[in-house]
Amino acid sequence: MGAVAVVAAPAPFSVLPGAMGHTFGNQTLTLTGLRFDANLGILEFERAAPQPIQVDAELNLGEQPLLPADDEINGVLDYRRVRKIIIDECTAEHVNLLETLIGKLAHRLMELPGVLGVRVKIAKLEIFDDCEVAIQMVTGQQCFQSNK
Repeated sequence: MGAVAVVAAPAPFSVLPGAMGHTFGNQTLTLTGLRFDANLGILEFERAAPQPIQVDAELNLGEQPLLPADDEINGVLDYRRVRKIIIDECTAEHVNLLETLIGKLAHRLMELPGVLGVRVKIAKLEIFDDCEVAIQMVTGQQCFQSNK
C-alpha cells in the first residue's frame, strides 16, 4: 500500500496569517460624524426649533478575539444598535445643557453589554457663525489610541 498523507484541517478562525500567534486585541467601536437635529440649548432660538448636532462616539470593548467565534451579528455589539441609541437619547426631549446631554448619552452607552469605557463628543454645528461648540466626555476604562 502507498503512503497516506494526513493533513490537519485548519481550525476555523484560529490565527490570522502573519499575526505571529496573536489571537486577541483591544477593540474599539467608533461612530464618527453622526449628524441629526436635536432640541438642545438655553437660548430663545434654540428652544424654538431643533438644531443640527454632530456626535462622535468610541466604545472600548476591551480584549476581543481577532476573529469572532462565528461570522454572525449576535456575537458582537451591533453598531446599528449603538447608532439608534445615540439618536434616540439625543432626541428624546429638550435638554438645556450640552453637559447634561453628554452625561446621559455616556451613561446609556456604558450600559451596553461588553462596553468597558466610552468617549463621546457632541458638537453644536450652527450655534455661532464662526465656530462650532463641542464638549467631550470620557468615562470607564480607556484604551483609545488618541486623545481627540
